[in-house]
Amino acid sequence: MEYFLQQLVNALTLGAIYGLIAIGYTMVYGIIGMINFAHGDVFMIGGFIALIGFMICVVLGLGWAPLAILLVLLLTMAFTAVYGWAIERLAYRPLRGSFRLAPLISAIGVSIALQNYVQMAQGARSKPHVSLVQGGFNLYSANGFDVRVGWLQIVIVVVTVALMAGFTLLINRTALGRQQRACEQDMKMASLLGVNVDRTISLTFVMGAALAAVAGMMFLMYYGVIDFFVGFLAGIKAFTAAVLGGIGSLPGAMLGGLLIGLIEVFWAGYFSSEYKDVAAFGVLILVLIFRPSGLLGRPEIEKV
Repeated sequence: MEYFLQQLVNALTLGAIYGLIAIGYTMVYGIIGMINFAHGDVFMIGGFIALIGFMICVVLGLGWAPLAILLVLLLTMAFTAVYGWAIERLAYRPLRGSFRLAPLISAIGVSIALQNYVQMAQGARSKPHVSLVQGGFNLYSANGFDVRVGWLQIVIVVVTVALMAGFTLLINRTALGRQQRACEQDMKMASLLGVNVDRTISLTFVMGAALAAVAGMMFLMYYGVIDFFVGFLAGIKAFTAAVLGGIGSLPGAMLGGLLIGLIEVFWAGYFSSEYKDVAAFGVLILVLIFRPSGLLGRPEIEKV
């Protein structure tokens, strides 16, 4: 029981990180119906920018953890948002009227370019980082086993829930959210009604990149290491989470992220860590076979 609770805490933390990345996938798909396969590499770049930000804080002598984390978070979101805007402007907008496979190929090309760019700029070796948030408390103790909850794990889950609630309110209650939903339903009609479609799509990419930046920073702080290739596998798993929960649904993306985290951690804890990715993708295959729209997704109805 104690081991199960400890694995549950670890799974919720990892699932929160996957959920943040998955929201970026589902936001872009919800508006333009395409998958941004460079999104995982934007997550990776966010981790590297956070690493540089923490190094700057050390040089400047900012030792108070809350202030340093807040400043690095804002810095990371701002710089990574620029990457999201550039990806939309260079890789998606020129191909918006082309056949559907063209933007997909373009996004894969951007992903490869970003990986090689970071590899040349930062090197191929993993970069270590010592987190500013240390310690925790014992949630439960029995039979000589302590169920440990770290303060950083609490921060990750709280930040994820807060961002999820904030973006849900933004989409449901604000003018930008109404414009995003209008573009999702009919982009041409939204344009005729005065919605700036280009700006709306760009802002969606920017918000998705900002969420990926938060996930990258949390990943760096939680695991204490980052490398140029980490975005590929994390991006694929987050895409799996988005599809599992129902791509196009924000709650579905978060639910899918939590499920992928649970599957990965419990499979590694009770069976074999070598096959944890196989287990996660195997569940995705089953969901696509028996419920292609995902757990919370709605099947698309095309009117003719």
